[in-house]
Amino acid sequence: MTADPSTALRAPSLEDCRIVELRDYLLHPGQRDVLVELFDREFVETQEAAGMRVAGTFTDLDRPDHFVWLRGFADGEARKAGLEAFYDGPVWAAHRDAANATMIDASDVRLLRYARPTWALVTPALPRPRPSVRAAVPATVFHIDLCTLRAPVDAAWRRWFEREALPLLVDVGATPCAVFETEPMANDFPRLPVRSGEYVFAWLSRHADEAAAARATQSLAASARWNDEVLPRLLRASAAPMQLLRLCPSARSLLR
Repeated sequence: MTADPSTALRAPSLEDCRIVELRDYLLHPGQRDVLVELFDREFVETQEAAGMRVAGTFTDLDRPDHFVWLRGFADGEARKAGLEAFYDGPVWAAHRDAANATMIDASDVRLLRYARPTWALVTPALPRPRPSVRAAVPATVFHIDLCTLRAPVDAAWRRWFEREALPLLVDVGATPCAVFETEPMANDFPRLPVRSGEYVFAWLSRHADEAAAARATQSLAASARWNDEVLPRLLRASAAPMQLLRLCPSARSLLR
């Protein structure tokens, strides 16, 4: 379904998203493809017409009943306005029962922001495939390394990551295309719950395919400096086990 251009708002570029939601849905067995098809057909342009950016939609290589996606907002005010416009609008009303029927839990949601402006996502040169085009699923694989820390990210932590961790990630072919930290704003749209009381630091990397992603992971695991210096620092600062999401873009994902 396409949005009415007379009422559409301008969705922010990926670079201009000051708030990013990381949404990780647990689905009923066998329902992932059902939700992906519905989402790609009905919920992309219509959310962006409400001023929100659907940055990426993914299936999970390790968890076949999960659907993960990223949604960006210009700021907190735009988030509230966009969510109200979409979830009170006709498209969600028409398709919410079908969407909700695929889901067991949609509450695993984190509010994030770019840890630095220079660590923001970059809008791809090519637009996402149009709804009318039968696009192939990309071969690319995205990794999200997710750390739940004991304390909020500060300037010293960012400097340490830039000086010690980032060069190693670049060397093994896992250059982050974005680095995130928790956005501390209160959730002012309680109909959609988000996780609170956590301090998250995460980075997103893009790989040409599953084999390239595996090579980067293996190279990092074999790095003496990573194992002796960087990983121990991450683990000491963590309040929970580190998490790796290995994600495949859907056919209409903007990040692909």
